[in-house]
Amino acid sequence: MLKNFAEVISKAKELGQATISVAVAQDRDVLLAVKAAGEAGLARAILVGNAAEIEDLAEEIGLTRNVRIMDQPDVKQAAKMAVSFVRRGEAQILMKGLINTGDFLKAVLQAEEGIRSGRLLSHLTCYEVPGEEKLIFHTDGGVNIAPGLEEKKDILANALGALKALGIHRPNVAVLAANEQVNPKMPATVDAKELANVYALDSQFEGVVEGPISMDVALSLEAARHKGLASSIAGKVDLFMVPNIEAGNMMSKALIHYAGFKIAGTILGAASPIIMVSRSDTAESKLSSIALASLLANR
Repeated sequence: MLKNFAEVISKAKELGQATISVAVAQDRDVLLAVKAAGEAGLARAILVGNAAEIEDLAEEIGLTRNVRIMDQPDVKQAAKMAVSFVRRGEAQILMKGLINTGDFLKAVLQAEEGIRSGRLLSHLTCYEVPGEEKLIFHTDGGVNIAPGLEEKKDILANALGALKALGIHRPNVAVLAANEQVNPKMPATVDAKELANVYALDSQFEGVVEGPISMDVALSLEAARHKGLASSIAGKVDLFMVPNIEAGNMMSKALIHYAGFKIAGTILGAASPIIMVSRSDTAESKLSSIALASLLANR
């Protein structure tokens, strides 16, 4: 089991360099991430966008190796071109550059020219937790706004597939809600119970899915005992599933800023992993996200 991002980077390098196709690559922060990935031996890149702007930025930051620049000044066409490199197998990872998220995802999801797989797109966040001996994960705090039960089934399936690829074959999954009681007035509790039932009946699934479960119980066996709850995963959760994007976003930001968690993330559900870094992400976080996506792509 991978314990930290240093191990993720090391394992990704062992499996060989991936190629990242960057859509509208004339973005300084994105190019800095590409440069770091190249210097770490993680990945090479195909940079699609306004070639003159890309070349100026590349010269400014010292990005000179392991890159190929494709000139396409039109933003939407650049996104399509970047996606095409992944579709044809010339790149294993797609990365968003200086383009609106909606236009970027539209190129991803095109029926004939995109890289859709038939699954729902969802975001997986990975955390390195101070003092812990393993990475933990949560989904989906970045793509689906208010998923219903069927969407949650797809989100959970995406995340479990990624965890399996990362070597976590018996995951403990907490489907989070405000409390452990099923309440029709709280749809998150109803959905959580149904998800737990689905996996309890799946003879091929080797892990444990519990829900509804509150965050305190998921984090602490003592909290479970105090509430008189018999939980087999309390205090040892691998994957936290949040009920909606607000919960996931707030959880992530709080853990980063107040608890010092290190973070990486990738979008799942397409034919290849997708990276959408934020300007607020640290350079370390961006590199870890590329390493995580590289590991998933090579597995």
